[in-house]
Amino acid sequence: MNTFKQTLKKVLPQPMLEAARETYDAAARLPEWTAATFNPLRRSSIAGLKALKDTHKGERCFIIGNGPSLRQTDLTRLRSEATLGVNRIYLAFPEMGFPTTYYVSMNNLVIEQCAADIQALAMPRFIAWRSNRYLKPADDLYFLYTSYTGPKFGGADITGRLWEGATVTYVALQVAFYLGFSTAILIGVDHNFTTQGKPNSTVVSEGPDPNHFNPNYFGKGFRWQLPDLDTSERGYAMARQAYEAAGRQVLDATVGGKLQIFPKVDYTSLF
Repeated sequence: MNTFKQTLKKVLPQPMLEAARETYDAAARLPEWTAATFNPLRRSSIAGLKALKDTHKGERCFIIGNGPSLRQTDLTRLRSEATLGVNRIYLAFPEMGFPTTYYVSMNNLVIEQCAADIQALAMPRFIAWRSNRYLKPADDLYFLYTSYTGPKFGGADITGRLWEGATVTYVALQVAFYLGFSTAILIGVDHNFTTQGKPNSTVVSEGPDPNHFNPNYFGKGFRWQLPDLDTSERGYAMARQAYEAAGRQVLDATVGGKLQIFPKVDYTSLF
């Protein structure tokens, strides 16, 4: 099978190869698509999502990643700002003094191990449909149909399939676009991990977490997946193109961040 795939890569033009790959991926996604389209829980989410479209038209928001740089970022300045927090950002709420406006989590391992924490959050939450079994339905809980294949930017309509781009931040950018924000500002998106290994492989933390703002973020015994920074960059590039084509912008105010896709801006200059 590997030899066959290698042969196809050599003989087929790149556009044709991409089209063939997308066709194959679409067929493989069909069983999941059926449930994500017709399941009553998903239908309820779709209806709720439609009511949210462009509710923040023309506003700015901050998308808060979870990198160590958050320890050098004064998050208290965001009290009156619209914010989208991801994964275990709620560990920072006590120090911030307030919760984020929205919450986004796509990773199965995070949702499974932190289901009780996520369930208890009191803000609109956008969660991967495939992880719906870990959470009880709620009026402010929206299940997004996301996939690992079929790269695209789906911010114009998040009621359909979204590509995850190997990072929850990419999904957050699509959500922010759908909500109508004209400017999305990234903070805490360090794009740099101390722990190394094969991208997307699952590992078990052996001690304090050096890759996030809190050593207990993925503490000892926590199962998590190693980052795929190359795929993330592909998604980020697509996000920048989509925002700019719509007359919007994504700015990167991460303190010392390594990501080079978006225009950089000094965090303190934004207030």
